[in-house]
Amino acid sequence: MRAPRSLQLRLALVLGVSVTVLWLLAATFTAQLLERQMEVIADDVLSDAAERILPLAARDQRIHPDENRETRVEALRESDDEKEERDDELRERIEYLSYVVRNRDGEVILQSDDEASETLQSGAPGFSSTETMRLFTKKSHDLTIVVAEPLSRRAELARETQLGLALPLVVVIPLTLLAIFLVVRQTLAPVRRLRSDLAQRGPDNLAPLPDHRLPSELAPIAKGVNLLLNRLHGAFEAERSFAAHAAHELRTPVAGAIAQAQRLRSETRDPQAAERALGIETTLKRLNSLSVKLMQLARAEGARLHTDDPTDMRPVLKIVMADFDRDQRARLHHNLPTTPVLSRLDADAFGILARNLIENALRHSPPETPVEVTLTADTGLSVLNDCDPLPPESLARITERFMRATQSVDGAGLGLAIVQTIAKRAGGSMTLISPATGRTRGFEAHFTLPAG
Repeated sequence: MRAPRSLQLRLALVLGVSVTVLWLLAATFTAQLLERQMEVIADDVLSDAAERILPLAARDQRIHPDENRETRVEALRESDDEKEERDDELRERIEYLSYVVRNRDGEVILQSDDEASETLQSGAPGFSSTETMRLFTKKSHDLTIVVAEPLSRRAELARETQLGLALPLVVVIPLTLLAIFLVVRQTLAPVRRLRSDLAQRGPDNLAPLPDHRLPSELAPIAKGVNLLLNRLHGAFEAERSFAAHAAHELRTPVAGAIAQAQRLRSETRDPQAAERALGIETTLKRLNSLSVKLMQLARAEGARLHTDDPTDMRPVLKIVMADFDRDQRARLHHNLPTTPVLSRLDADAFGILARNLIENALRHSPPETPVEVTLTADTGLSVLNDCDPLPPESLARITERFMRATQSVDGAGLGLAIVQTIAKRAGGSMTLISPATGRTRGFEAHFTLPAG
């Protein structure tokens, strides 16, 4: 049997089994000790009964020397004078006892029942045992008494004692196990908090672990993790800063190179040179677009994406759509609500994600086909375009960096990755659907904004 992986369950199981075994061992030892003590007490009851009955029989013999055995027995059992001399304790003790009293000639002068004289034979004074009885023999005043107790009675008392010990354990052991589980759970609460804090850490959250007054065994772990998080944060910041600065520094020389290529294409009269200049210009524009995407990705990964006060997203979306050229704006069919759409998402971040969603829709849909941009009052932005349906495997990987749904369309493969990064860090969500909802083709991207 494999041990559970949970430390809490392991501790509860080990402690529970150990305590249960100790309880059972203690109960078994106690039962055996009580059984021996009960044997001693039962033997004392036999001798005590003999000590009390024998004087009564001797007295009865002196008072009624000539009466038959039955009269003497009846007199001893039923006489009011004699009953007054027997207390309740004696009657309770001798209730399960058999006895017979004989004179020096071996004649029975007193017995507990008609079978006692046949089953109880005189022997050596003291205790003895048969297969079914425990006997005590005593001689005094020329009389001999034999008192016997059934061994089955003693076995019954032993069973009752064991049952009396076992019944409380039926209640105590489950309560003990429950108490152990609760104590272990409460004791390991700092471990659960530390696990929860660690689960929240990732590329988008490298904040130090809070100090929850961790036990001395866990404090070094939290300290080591915080040191590691600090180093990772520094490494990520250096990477993002390099990417952002490199992309920013590339824009000026790339823009100059594009201008030179355009000038070369306009001044040359050689068709081949003009074609090469056009190719250079196209490549440089692609490089310029890539640098812009890298700066946006660095902005999405490192900047603060929440504001203290909610902002209306409608003006931001209008500015983004107005920034496209005339032909592209003609393809945009937008639907904006009349009431403010408030969200705590940073306006620049919303502009970046809206631009990338619209650019992606314009680039991957046939020319002259409309692109539907819808902003709903429940903080949802949807961008829908016409295209062939994407297979599920492509739809699942399209948000990865530098992943493009088709190689026939220009693009860096970073647009949806940037939107996905903003969604994760800002607390929003993005859903990609293809074919579009209610259609047989098309692609739909739905971004749910963090509420205001």
